[in-house]
Amino acid sequence: MEQSTPANLFDLQLDQQAGSYLGEAARWARFLSILGFILCGLMVLMGAFLGSRIADSLSNMGGSSMLGGGFFSMIYVLIALIYFFPCLYLFHFGTKMRTALTNNDQETLSASLKNLKSCFKFFGVLAIIVLSLYALAIIALIIGGVAGH
Repeated sequence: MEQSTPANLFDLQLDQQAGSYLGEAARWARFLSILGFILCGLMVLMGAFLGSRIADSLSNMGGSSMLGGGFFSMIYVLIALIYFFPCLYLFHFGTKMRTALTNNDQETLSASLKNLKSCFKFFGVLAIIVLSLYALAIIALIIGGVAGH
């Protein structure tokens, strides 16, 4: 009588269909990452453009042009920098996955999946940070509302 044992992760094999799915995911990952890199560059350019426009507007109104314009420029550059890293992880996933599937290379496949994990981990940590900031903002609004009455 045969005993049924659970499959070990090290016994997993990629069949033709799984390889096809991973290959398609790699193509989309590369496309989205390249698009993300372009958007990061546009954000930096927009930050420089908006920063100078805001500085001009503030100086026309008699305000401090360096503080206002520089602040908005730095915000745009910071957002572009934050968005750059998941795009980089996604690009490495797509590139390495395509190489792994073409060369039937287990090490490159593992490296590719590591980059995908890093991309999801980055977004997860970012989501936790944003949700925490939202929670703090809500608490501050509640405290401010209670103290204002």
